[in-house]
Amino acid sequence: MSAATLAYTSACVFIAAVVRGFSGFGFALLSISSVSIVLPPAVVVPTMWILDFVAGVNLLPSIYREVRWRSIAWLVGAAVVATPFGVYALANAPTAWMRIALAVLVLASAVVLLSGFQLRREPGVAGSLATGLAAGLLNGSLGIGGPPIIVFYLGSPIAIAAGRASMIAAFLAMDLIGMPMILAFGLVGMDVLKLIAVCIPALVIGIFVGARLVGRLDPAKVRRVLLYLLMGMALAIGAQGIAGIGAS
Repeated sequence: MSAATLAYTSACVFIAAVVRGFSGFGFALLSISSVSIVLPPAVVVPTMWILDFVAGVNLLPSIYREVRWRSIAWLVGAAVVATPFGVYALANAPTAWMRIALAVLVLASAVVLLSGFQLRREPGVAGSLATGLAAGLLNGSLGIGGPPIIVFYLGSPIAIAAGRASMIAAFLAMDLIGMPMILAFGLVGMDVLKLIAVCIPALVIGIFVGARLVGRLDPAKVRRVLLYLLMGMALAIGAQGIAGIGAS
């Protein structure tokens, strides 16, 4: 990894951390989508997974009382079942196809959220289980279990503060559960450790800046800008994946 690659990755982590600190989501989506342009998913995913866990630990004390713990319990329980299958895919699937899958996932999630999708009532046990299964599979394979959870809470009629807090808690729990799995599959090598060491300062500063912005910016405008940015990144990653298949 060149100095330029490390600098670019650190900048991406900082921006993603600011978004995470402000909105409660978006770190994995932004960081993995942007860094996957210059590094393979097998390196990017474990790195951002560990950094996402650190981000969640930093934010948890401030949002603990707002979390919807009942829905979190069902969701995370289902994710435990699905995560190992996703990790297996990450360790064995071709990079080009992983990039295409990541691009499709991010595009679909952004379109759903931009459409203003909204549930009439908070989902029950069945909805929590289905969301957890999808999130666990995606978290294990792409390091991005967020899209189903984001749609679940942002599309639910619960308060914004409760949705933000519940997303943070869910991501933290899933990262904690998946950590032994990425270690067991040998996905944490020297490249991953080097990236983590380089990006930790950007992560901590970004989380601090984002948390300080809560209540000072219009959440709707920030959310829309974030979603358009994700769509652009997804298109770039998808093009890389298609090019990789064509070259093989």
